[in-house]
Formats: sequence, C-alpha cells, structure tokens
Amino acid sequence: MVTVVDVDAGPTAVARRVEVAAPAAEVFALIADPRQHRELDGSGRMRDLPVLGPERLSVGDSFTVAMEQAGVPYQATSTVTALEDGKTIEWQDGYGRRWRWELSETEAGTTEVTESMEFGTALTPLFDQLSGDTDQHASTITETLQKLAERFAQNPGRPAVCHARWVSPNLRAAS
Repeated sequence: MVTVVDVDAGPTAVARRVEVAAPAAEVFALIADPRQHRELDGSGRMRDLPVLGPERLSVGDSFTVAMEQAGVPYQATSTVTALEDGKTIEWQDGYGRRWRWELSETEAGTTEVTESMEFGTALTPLFDQLSGDTDQHASTITETLQKLAERFAQNPGRPAVCHARWVSPNLRAAS
C-alpha cells in the first residue's frame, strides 16, 4: 500500500515522490536505461518492442519508445535535457513536456525519488490543463513510482510512502 500526500511542484507541473528501498546509484541506473522503462510504465501505454537509443542516457541523447493509446500505436521520442549522475535526469518529449527524476539518498540507505512532469514548457499547456491530461499524468506518475518502489522492495512488510501534488486544471488561471 502506498500513501499519497502533497508535494509542491509549482502551478504548471505534476509530481510524485516515493521512498525506494535501494541506494540512489541503483535506482538511477534503472531510470537512466530507457530499455527498462517498460518495467516502470504506469501509463500502460508502452508496447513490448525494442527501445531505440543508448543503454545509458547522457545529456543530448534521444530515445524512442513504442506506445499505444486507445488501440492506436505510435512512437514517442524524448531528448535528455539534464543529467547529474545518481541525482537528476530530465528529458523533453515531442510535445515539449519535461519529465524529471530527482533522487536523494537518505541516511537509512533508501532513496527518495521524485518524478515530475512540467507542462508549462509544452507546445499546448492550456490544452493539457483543459483536457485533464495533467490529472491523468498525475495518476500515471503515481503508478510508475509504485512500480519503482515494488521493484526495489527489500522488506515486503514495509509500505512505500508516495507523496503527490497536482492542481486541478479548473483551479488554475490560463497564463
């Protein structure tokens, strides 16, 4: 069971945080390998096809994954825009949204992992808000982080803690 609580991500982002029972280096290695993303996919959209791109991402690298939504297959290409080994990785998708992972190792040897999606940089941020895409992304980020926590669970009796924040598009003023 994962407990979800608020985390301030700003007015144009959705974010989640989870504590993972593994060192930051191990968690980062999984996230920085796009071939492993299907294992963590909370959207259920990634198809079981090869990922195009490097095994280990670096700034400037692009990777392409096969996706499917409502029975329609498509490809999604993202480009890495920031990376600090073991701490941060961010990529921008073809719509301009920035997906960011931030890792912070705790004194107990676990890792707090925050995944966020910044839609203020998107080509159509107002569409994301009005269509409910931001709420949908909030849910899929939660699912992704649940899978991540389960992947590294060392003690099945210890629940993962997931922190969350999103703002309904109905509560935001268009900018």
